[in-house]
Amino acid sequence: MSETTTQLDDSGAVDPNLPPDPSRRFWVTTACAVSGVAGVATAVPFVSSFAPSEKAKAAGAPVEVDVSGLAPGQMMTVEWRGKPVWILHRTKQQISDLKTLDPELADPHSERPGFTPDFAENEYRSRKPDLFICVGICTHLGCSPTPEFTGGPGLPADWKGGFLCPCHGSMFDLAGRVYKNKPAPDNLEVPPYVFSEDGTKVTIGVEDKKKA
Repeated sequence: MSETTTQLDDSGAVDPNLPPDPSRRFWVTTACAVSGVAGVATAVPFVSSFAPSEKAKAAGAPVEVDVSGLAPGQMMTVEWRGKPVWILHRTKQQISDLKTLDPELADPHSERPGFTPDFAENEYRSRKPDLFICVGICTHLGCSPTPEFTGGPGLPADWKGGFLCPCHGSMFDLAGRVYKNKPAPDNLEVPPYVFSEDGTKVTIGVEDKKKA
């Protein structure tokens, strides 16, 4: 399993001095391991996980990740079933902004079937408001969107942060919800996962029907 961590500054922006996040590659054409990305200014959180055999990984073995060191505003990428899975520790401001975006979204309450498990049918699309976990593959044609935590070219002036697909322009907020009138037909997929009792680890690929 491969892991990367995206280091953000206090405003939630990706540090431009860092090399591009390898998870931006097309995951539909490659299952290559994602190289590590070192953070600047603060220490990169230590992430530990078990490494199942290649046969087990191909069968979809669960992946356990230590999230205890992931600070607000940081995002890490791990691999599960050959897919990039993003784990984002949202800041209080990012959580608050989610509530204001419903009118701009195609499926704000995740009512369309298939991409949101029961436990994530809430405004955060997660078990915990601060930790958001999703599969980093666009639901349009399988490209991997780019994290865009601040405004920029091609983004609305009041952009609250989210993910922009470089292939056809689909945009998603920080709960993986797709904006209206974009090519992607659905919100980003939320995989099954559970937290450890102390909340320091998350196991991706474990079914648990309990709602958050």
